[in-house]
Amino acid sequence: MAADEKNTPEHDAREIPIEGAEEKECGGAECASAAPEAPEEAVQAEDAAAEDEVSEEAEDIAVEAEAVVADAERVAAAEAEAAAMKDRYLRLQAEWDNYRKRTAEEAADMKIRAAEKLMEDVLPVLDDFERAIAHAEQNGEEGLLDGVKAISSKITQVFAKHGLQVIDPAGEAFDALEHQAVATVPDESIPDETVAQVYQKGYRLGKKVLRPAMVTISSGGPKREAEEE
Repeated sequence: MAADEKNTPEHDAREIPIEGAEEKECGGAECASAAPEAPEEAVQAEDAAAEDEVSEEAEDIAVEAEAVVADAERVAAAEAEAAAMKDRYLRLQAEWDNYRKRTAEEAADMKIRAAEKLMEDVLPVLDDFERAIAHAEQNGEEGLLDGVKAISSKITQVFAKHGLQVIDPAGEAFDALEHQAVATVPDESIPDETVAQVYQKGYRLGKKVLRPAMVTISSGGPKREAEEE
């Protein structure tokens, strides 16, 4: 009866508690759940840091990409502006060439028209010369001088009509802008540097002197007053 009691389940179920045995025998999922969670949090922190770093790099790349796009747009705008300016320059150059050619043609036409008008006015004078020569050949030289004088007066009027003025400064003060002194003549009766004689008349067209008059001037006389100068 005592042996049977030893082999009963109740006897097997009873165990002698050993201090610290539960901690040693702990294992499997329960031990895993009881372990500290510090390593997993560190991994999560590392992942978060990596994500932040990737995000910052992505933002930097985006900023650089925007800068590259902006530079490309500025370059494209500058190229377009340069092309427009080049086209404008070529157009202006063509317009200037056309204007220069047109102005040259107009100036040539004006010169021809002016010459035509002058020749039309001079033709009657040439006719008078031919008549005077024919008259002298038929009737001798009688009256030839009067005819030449009349023709000279007539042609002077024609030239004056076109703006030509005669420079005949006899007795006037010498003017280096319109007169050319070829000699000096001592004369105390008239003011110094007075035109004594005109060897060749000069001509002026408007304000421009075409040819100065060739003259002799006096010397030795009194100085000309400033008011007369």
